[in-house]
Amino acid sequence: MEDNVANNTSEQNKTGLSTDEFIKGLWRDNPVFVQVLGMCPVLAVSNTALNALAMGLATAFVLLMSNILVSALRNFIPKEVRIASYILIIATFVTVTDYAIQAISLDLHKALGAFISLIVVNCLILSRAEAFASKNTIGKSIMDALGMGVGFTFALFCLGAVREILGNGSIFDIALFPHNFQEWVVMILPAGGFFTLAIWLLIFNGFKTKKAAV
Repeated sequence: MEDNVANNTSEQNKTGLSTDEFIKGLWRDNPVFVQVLGMCPVLAVSNTALNALAMGLATAFVLLMSNILVSALRNFIPKEVRIASYILIIATFVTVTDYAIQAISLDLHKALGAFISLIVVNCLILSRAEAFASKNTIGKSIMDALGMGVGFTFALFCLGAVREILGNGSIFDIALFPHNFQEWVVMILPAGGFFTLAIWLLIFNGFKTKKAAV
């Protein structure tokens, strides 16, 4: 009886820990709205919802796969070459992602441009490999990658959706307003990226502060 209770408690603790690792990246430590990481793609490719979603999913895939491999090899990679090893692992999955996007849609590949290759140096991915995956089990590393990846994708989509709606009057190229709608061209320009990011940071942090005060 006591053994069953102990096993149930252990399983609940493991489930709670896994859920916490996921929510951490999605909300509490969101890579964009809290840690302000990966600002190059966040600002550069979030001019449309499709570009933002594609870049977010590509980054999430690379993060997930690199976390799994780094965690699996954490006891075999010498400390002296760990950063170089992590970059090699990340670059491998970035290459896979690059070719996959190119095969799926040439237009999307051209729209994302060099920022696909720049996923290699995205500080979010390298920081999770060094700070988490290299010190934890594969299971925990998967949940951490999923949380951070979904959080990054969510943040990118938030920016991309707002910029496309106001800048083009559409979402995923579907018109939302009458033909006489005056588009805010500035929203699809670089300045619009900074403005939209600032507004989302204000909203996100204001909500977190209000929730913490309750």
